[in-house]
Amino acid sequence: MGLRFRPVDTAFYDLFTEQAQHFVTGAGLLAEMLAETSDKADVAARMRAAEHDADETTHALVRRVNSTFVTPFDREDIYALASGLDDVMDEMDEVVDLILLYEVKVLPAELSQQVEVLQRCAELTAEWMPKLQSPQALEEYWIEINRLENAGDKNHRRTLALLFSGEYKTLEVLKLKDVVESLERAVDSFEKVANIVEQIAVKES
Repeated sequence: MGLRFRPVDTAFYDLFTEQAQHFVTGAGLLAEMLAETSDKADVAARMRAAEHDADETTHALVRRVNSTFVTPFDREDIYALASGLDDVMDEMDEVVDLILLYEVKVLPAELSQQVEVLQRCAELTAEWMPKLQSPQALEEYWIEINRLENAGDKNHRRTLALLFSGEYKTLEVLKLKDVVESLERAVDSFEKVANIVEQIAVKES
């Protein structure tokens, strides 16, 4: 089988790394949003700005793909990874937005555990994304993200059980359930990114 030689265009890897750094900012803002004393309108405004910055990075990635004749790996995988990364930030932005719009004043302490999972996923993605030039070396990354997603699933089930325990009024349950489900999707979106990276590694091996 012939070897595939591709030019090393570090711009793609730099943009993927930049996108992952936005996650650390977003996850930090999400943790701040859960604090009882936080200025939720201010946090939401900063999250919107961070999400806008992440969108700009996504657009830069797409423009780079469309203007580059030979890409470091398959175009469809670059598009998929760019889209997956974009979804992560969108999901975190949605959580913050829901808390603001629903005027949720008191959040269950259990939500903090889920946000801790999100923060760890964000840190891991930011740590490992610069190593994407050697995707096969990222096995530890996607295994750990999968483990964290499983932990997030358990947190999600426990939080839902709490919401329906009778401790909360019906209207509060409806509001909080939307927030809880949005948090779950945010954790899931990190796993989707890790799965895409694993698929790239398989193709490039």
